[in-house]
Parts: sequence; C-alpha cells; structure tokens
Amino acid sequence: MIIIDKKLTDGLVRDAVNLTRKRKNHNFHRVFSDPMNRMLHAMEPETYVQPHKHEDPDKREVFVILKGRVVIVEFDDAGIITEYIILDPLTGNFGAEIQPRTWHCLIVLEKGSLVYEVKDGPYDPSDDKHFASWAPAEGDPGSEEYKRALLKQLRL
Repeated sequence: MIIIDKKLTDGLVRDAVNLTRKRKNHNFHRVFSDPMNRMLHAMEPETYVQPHKHEDPDKREVFVILKGRVVIVEFDDAGIITEYIILDPLTGNFGAEIQPRTWHCLIVLEKGSLVYEVKDGPYDPSDDKHFASWAPAEGDPGSEEYKRALLKQLRL
C-alpha cells in the first residue's frame, strides 16, 4: 500500500521552500517505464512551470489539489488563454484533467501548495514535454514577468 500522510507531505512542503526551483516532487511509480506515473508536487508561489504539452506520445495528465491553491491554465497554439481553473479544496474545485496535445501550465497561488498528479507513462525526458516557444523558459529573466502577466489577465 502506498500511503500519503502528513509526515510525507510536510517533508515535501518543507523541502520545496528551500530548493532553488521552489518545488519538489515525490514519485510513487518505481520505474519510469510504468504505464501510469503518479506523484506528489509540493510547490511555492515563486516556482515557474513553462507552458507545455504532451504529444508524440500523447499523454493525459490529471491534477488533484491536496493543499493550497493552484491555477491551471490552458492555451491555444498562439499562447492565448482558452480556459483555466483555480484548484482549491476549500471552494470545491478539487482537480482537472488535461487532454493530450493541450498547452497548459500551473501557477501556484498559495505557499505550501500540494498537488497529486497522474499522467500516462512511460516517462522519457527526451519526449515527455514540448515547451511553448511563445513563453519564456524556466530560468529565463522574463519568466516571472510572464507569470505576473498571466495572473493579471486572469484577474488573480
């Protein structure tokens, strides 16, 4: 049995705060070749997830909020926002499933946020994500400004 308890989640949240990327994941799948990848993501508002999609191979991705607040944003091929949801267990917005070939990103709204993710496997870093050319890469100087602009568009 895999157990998700306070000891595990508190440790992840504590570690994420101290890491440069301001996020830490914990994989439940034991090998990357697993046909279903399951993981926890502890994330802080300072993290940046570049918009990306999963295609060739096509993969679905499901996010369920356990703690905090995270907005999931979907885009069209030009980078225009098409849909979004604020995941927040206190408002009853518990999760979202992203379809294959859909541009998306996550923006963390609250410190100590924790998300459970399920994604089709297997995981191969060479083809797992296709990053959007219309958005700054992680670590680029404009990434924080881009994230602020998205939040402003969403009035958050």
